[in-house]
Amino acid sequence: QVQLVESGGGLVQAGGSLRLSCAASGSIFSINVMGWYRQAPGKQRELVAHITSGGSTNYADSVKGRFTISRDNAKNTVYLQMNSLKPEDTAVYYCNVLIITTVYWGQGTQVTVSS
Repeated sequence: QVQLVESGGGLVQAGGSLRLSCAASGSIFSINVMGWYRQAPGKQRELVAHITSGGSTNYADSVKGRFTISRDNAKNTVYLQMNSLKPEDTAVYYCNVLIITTVYWGQGTQVTVSS
């Protein structure tokens, strides 16, 4: 079994920054892809960014140039540095990891950006 523990969410003013972390633990051999999704009220969950084991990254157009995803393979941890936050970034952010062919989700952390 794999557990994902997220941290770093909170309330911030527009233009501010937050850093999310997600640590994976349990029966882990290797993690293929680590990523972040978000879900705003009344909207579908959407990909924010993901990063492969080799370090390749992919971002949603809405966050390019503002958010940076990174990972520490030794700690099985993925980070999301969020800068220049906007009210439309308000959502519950979920960590997501792919191990072999199984996808695991974190419990979610709330990010609220006030205008």
